[in-house]
Amino acid sequence: MKLQRKNRLRALSLGAVAVTGALTLSACGSDDTGGTSGAGNGTATANSNIDCGEAKGQLLADGSSAQKNAIDAWVKQYQGACRDVVINYKGSGSGAGITAFTQGQVAFAGSDSALKPEEVSASKKVCTGGQGIDLPMVGGPIAVGYNVPGVDNLVLDAKTLALIFDSKITNWNDKAIAALNPDAKLPDLKIQAFHRSDESGTTDNFTKYLIAAAPDDWKYEGGKAWQAKGGQSAQGSSGVAQGVKETEGAISYMELSYAKDGITTVDVKTGAAEPVKATVENATKAISEAQVVGTGKDLALKLNYTPTAEGAYPITLVTYEIVCDKGNKAETLPATKSFLTYIASEDGQALLSGAGYAPMPEEIIAKVRTTISELS
Repeated sequence: MKLQRKNRLRALSLGAVAVTGALTLSACGSDDTGGTSGAGNGTATANSNIDCGEAKGQLLADGSSAQKNAIDAWVKQYQGACRDVVINYKGSGSGAGITAFTQGQVAFAGSDSALKPEEVSASKKVCTGGQGIDLPMVGGPIAVGYNVPGVDNLVLDAKTLALIFDSKITNWNDKAIAALNPDAKLPDLKIQAFHRSDESGTTDNFTKYLIAAAPDDWKYEGGKAWQAKGGQSAQGSSGVAQGVKETEGAISYMELSYAKDGITTVDVKTGAAEPVKATVENATKAISEAQVVGTGKDLALKLNYTPTAEGAYPITLVTYEIVCDKGNKAETLPATKSFLTYIASEDGQALLSGAGYAPMPEEIIAKVRTTISELS
């Protein structure tokens, strides 16, 4: 019996090499997490350093839809190695994720905005002897996707974007858009500006950009909830992306990984000589200027929304994993630490570019790894 078991494990291990070697990363946001590779609990796959440790059981998480495509890719790899763990990440939005976390419903939450003071206070009720902290894990550009027939290249600046999303510019052949695009054949077509209906860290970061780069034209205070009047709304990043895809004249903001299947993205005019495309590499140039402003083990970042360097894309976000620094539930702590350790590792971060996201700068992710190792 023992010999048969050893042969079976050896066959599984060899199968892991063949299957994982053939895997290619897709940014389609699939919920298929049924990994077919990897050995049993407590071991690592042949092509990674995933350490399952004592991880087992179900790990519930919720939050940012911006990072869901990244989470899906990570979960597929992780569960291929750690077969005794099932991770369920809903991606209901940053606001919903933080609420679920502060109510003790999830082991960790994803958010595109750092915890507010009142949210930190609320977290102390579920983090026995500790509090919720922000761990920056995923970066990337917030792309501005549009659907304007006959217009394959479009340049907009912060002022024009602010006026469009505040319903002050309502037609695609407006003179302000034409001035930025002298060679484009702009149609006489009504602009359909989509925004998020749910509380969203993507909304928070997009409006932070408008506040910083167009303060005279965007008079709202910002936050996770959309404040400007007019326009159309949709649930989640996938919802606004679908709205753009299906609606002529539409425009919206979304993570780059959602700007696919025919959605064209705006080049943003900044203080640099040339307009900047929404790419992972260009977002990384801007994120590299971020500063850690959190205190203690909290690693909240302050982003620069008005970069002037050539190729630095100004509309970026960083998605945090929010977890208790102390007082994590004993039954979920091993799996939480194991999974977060993997996604912060070199292997985990290496998956991000292929999924349309930007890895964290090394000096930041090194601090994240240290903090995860000290979770209790």
